[in-house]
Amino acid sequence: MTFYAIGDSQGCHSPVVALLDRIRADCPDPKLIFVGDLVNRGPRSLATLREIRALGDAAQVVLGNHDLHLLAVAHGIRAAHRSDTLDDILNAPDRDELLDWVRRRPLALLQDGYLLVHAGVLPQWSAQRTCDLAQEVEAALSGPNWVDFLRKMYGNAPARWDDALTGADRLRCIVNALTRIRYCSSDGTMDFSSKDGVGGGPAGYLPWFDVPGRKTEDVTVVFGHWSTLGLTMRPNLIGLDTGCVWGGQLTAVRLDTRAVLQVDCPRSLQPEG
Repeated sequence: MTFYAIGDSQGCHSPVVALLDRIRADCPDPKLIFVGDLVNRGPRSLATLREIRALGDAAQVVLGNHDLHLLAVAHGIRAAHRSDTLDDILNAPDRDELLDWVRRRPLALLQDGYLLVHAGVLPQWSAQRTCDLAQEVEAALSGPNWVDFLRKMYGNAPARWDDALTGADRLRCIVNALTRIRYCSSDGTMDFSSKDGVGGGPAGYLPWFDVPGRKTEDVTVVFGHWSTLGLTMRPNLIGLDTGCVWGGQLTAVRLDTRAVLQVDCPRSLQPEG
């Protein structure tokens, strides 16, 4: 099977369709893995979500922070942000089916030596440990009390992982690492203030993937989330958020050859001053 990882689409439907056409021209029967943030901020969140869901078994998805935000807004847990473009989903006749599909997606996937997450991983976690912890959140999201979980999901604390964490604190820390992290300290304390590219973090903090001794160095981590980082290709790292919603590109990487496929995207969002 030929796998392609695809970066943050954020409701930009036309680039998604164009990139899928490029991928199918390269491989007639591709397997697709989207690294989260399927929706929000782009102009056609509903069409994008329907397009990706309709791919069925040909596509897998890991959830991003905007996908979780959709669930929270839909249940009145979070207020809509002024740049949100979720109303078309929230008012759709198939709203409930779409939301149910979203909440049952994983937060991490381990595929043929590749670990796929939305934002990153903490340095203390191996690839298998990452997937095991992600499954704890997945169980909460797919369980009967999933809306209660969403109510407790938000917040920046605890910012550092501890195996002794329990309950909402434990799940919140896992969610923040997998869907929000950019910078952390050598002991894994996360910073959520900086969105700048490499070198723009607070004193004493590094991009999560540059922390010495990171336990996922033995696999290739594939992630999105960090548009100011841009396309990042290292022997054990692939960063795929190339700013589609900001007028950049939507990017896919064929995992077996590292071939990069991109389509240009119209700017859908202006930077906030």
